[in-house]
Amino acid sequence: MPKTVSREIPLSEITLRKYEKPSKSSERDLVRKLCLSIGLLQPGDSRDIIVDILNVLVKAKKQKAFLTTEDIETRVKNTRKKLNLAMHGVASSNIRRQLKRLKDLFLIEKVSDGYRITEFETLAFIFTEKIEKFYLKSITDRVREYFGVLK
Repeated sequence: MPKTVSREIPLSEITLRKYEKPSKSSERDLVRKLCLSIGLLQPGDSRDIIVDILNVLVKAKKQKAFLTTEDIETRVKNTRKKLNLAMHGVASSNIRRQLKRLKDLFLIEKVSDGYRITEFETLAFIFTEKIEKFYLKSITDRVREYFGVLK
């Protein structure tokens, strides 16, 4: 009988990918590249609803607007219709799951009035302060501990 190998569950994880420099693309294409760059979207993945969710929230940030889950779902559906994109992944349950992924990466937050880009900050600031200095640092520090113990 094969021996069962225990499954290790990571406390946190992040995927980072390097692409070409941002170009004069549409805002949606830039958000898509960002999602690919930080592992929210896999290369070749046709289910890209996370791109539209983040893009809707980026646009709402410009007006400092809070959006409910229903607002986000409606705006995402309208965006996808306007761009003639398939309606894959637009179910309320999937929208909520994708919002949680964005929250887990500190890109958005839920406050009493709804969701918003964290503190209406720029995404560059959020990356530096929340992801790079906090999230990524905690992961690299722990990896460094393993390297140190194994000398």
